[in-house]
Amino acid sequence: MNLSAAEEESAQEIHIPADINWEMLDKSKFFVLGAALFSGVSGALYPAVLMKTRQQVCHSQGSCIRGAFTLVRHEGLRGLYRGFGTSLMGTIPARALYMTALEVTKSNVGSAAVSLGFTDAKASAFANAVGGLSAAMAAQLVWTPVDVVSQRLMVQGSSGLVNASRCNYVNGFDAFRKIVLADGPKGLYRGFGISILTYAPSNAVWWASYSVAQRMVWGGIGCYVCKKDEESGNNSFKPDSKTIMAVQGVSAAIAGSVSALITMPLDTIKTRLQVLDGEDSSNNGKRGPSIGQTVRNLVREGGWTACYRGLGPRCASMSMSATTMITTYEFLKRLSAKNHDGFCSKS
Repeated sequence: MNLSAAEEESAQEIHIPADINWEMLDKSKFFVLGAALFSGVSGALYPAVLMKTRQQVCHSQGSCIRGAFTLVRHEGLRGLYRGFGTSLMGTIPARALYMTALEVTKSNVGSAAVSLGFTDAKASAFANAVGGLSAAMAAQLVWTPVDVVSQRLMVQGSSGLVNASRCNYVNGFDAFRKIVLADGPKGLYRGFGISILTYAPSNAVWWASYSVAQRMVWGGIGCYVCKKDEESGNNSFKPDSKTIMAVQGVSAAIAGSVSALITMPLDTIKTRLQVLDGEDSSNNGKRGPSIGQTVRNLVREGGWTACYRGLGPRCASMSMSATTMITTYEFLKRLSAKNHDGFCSKS
């Protein structure tokens, strides 16, 4: 299903490259290039994720920038990349699973929606939302264990943690072994349910918002160019690749901020469930905190606003991530297309 870039109300006709669907992709090139490109993007954004995680599990809200400088002063720049190796190893298969579920779902749902009589705008938003929902649910099978291990490494050694794990981990493999020994395989899926509740709606909101934001931005551009060229009688505008990437980036940033704001409390609760230890159980073992216990602890520490700890770095991280991810993703799809000339433009 192709995105119709021009708003119906505008007389300005905008010609942009047609959307590239699942059937048009060279799958081997798509996955190999995707692993390389997204590994680089993940590396660039990892410090913001680490600082967001640390803020979410501390007793009190501190300055993210001050915390980052303190971390670098004591541990060097490598301190900002604690757990990155583990995260990267899991991100590659998780991202592949995510992209597959996303593209297959978007293609099938979009075609079905159009055949049922939906307009292009509604079909696009609906297909994007369902695609994001299914992609997040599929990827969490891999991402949840990776999150549990990498987040434990991220917060290790941080001062002021709430009921933090007393284990010291040498690396990702050591953390994996100790978590399994202490809690069994289910320890790797701590917070799996709330991860689904966090990421599934977050992705649905993000992809739907991205689709709507793109139409709004292109509509605004169409109105601007139409007014500019109305005297010349030119009612056609063909944006270059830089303009297209700029529109995609702005739309992604808007969608990222909206998604971060809506799902922030769930993300804070999820992070604490995956990182912190619970109270002693009756058999002197350890059990993870419940969702209710986690919420009560948060409210006791700082009221309901404590659920929004780390909102600044999360909004920044998600906006930057969304912008870089979507431009990288669209670039990846163009590189992986089987026939570049067959759909390079659209009117």
